[in-house]
Amino acid sequence: MKHIEAKNVNVYYGENHVLKDIDLTIKENTVTAFIGPSGCGKSTFLRTLNRMNDYIDTFRKKGKIFIEGKDIYDKKVRVEELRRKVGMVFQKPNPFPKSIFENVAYGLKIHGISNKMEINETVEKSLKQAALWNEVKDKLDKPALSLSGGQQQRLCIARTLAVKPSIILMDEPASALDPISTAKIEELIQELKEKYTIVIVTHNMQQAARISDRTAFFYMGELVEYDKTSVLFTNPSNKQTENYITGRFG
Repeated sequence: MKHIEAKNVNVYYGENHVLKDIDLTIKENTVTAFIGPSGCGKSTFLRTLNRMNDYIDTFRKKGKIFIEGKDIYDKKVRVEELRRKVGMVFQKPNPFPKSIFENVAYGLKIHGISNKMEINETVEKSLKQAALWNEVKDKLDKPALSLSGGQQQRLCIARTLAVKPSIILMDEPASALDPISTAKIEELIQELKEKYTIVIVTHNMQQAARISDRTAFFYMGELVEYDKTSVLFTNPSNKQTENYITGRFG
């Protein structure tokens, strides 16, 4: 089933035309990787999917983006509701300066959930889903900032999962982490796609090849090629794609 659909999307920051005629369909319960050199538009496109670019004064968009068949830029759409459904994990772990427990419970409380039992159960379930429960279950009242970088990133994933999204956007979620923590995040992504649709921006070609079902290659604001990951990495149809993944440019 189509989960995300972009039709003829153009994005401008002031006069700067940063995304050009993007057409893309993402199926549910898949991992899609966006690759391409810095400044090619992949993070900008990722942020159109939960309207994070709305915070930028000069941002303008043409074209349509549908999630589950609904135009997410329709005036009737409540952005808070959209962002609950479309969670986001950033490049650097950004836990709140609160306890581990409060970090995960935060979104639930904001959405008006006050039942202690429900909060406790959701916090535990989310930490288990994020493969962090066994490491933190005896220190839930400790500050989140006392965790290692890799643990903090999994905590941010748990925080995202707690509000029951259907899509998780990840903007280079492992770029600030060591190889062991990166492997844990990659393993986690593979497990999560059984229940969620995941879109990940990554500069790491090997990572894209390991974890994604489909890969989109962006260059200079254009979507150059979009295909099954196995095809794009072994038999790309575009010379630019081939040059990028073999390290000839970018």
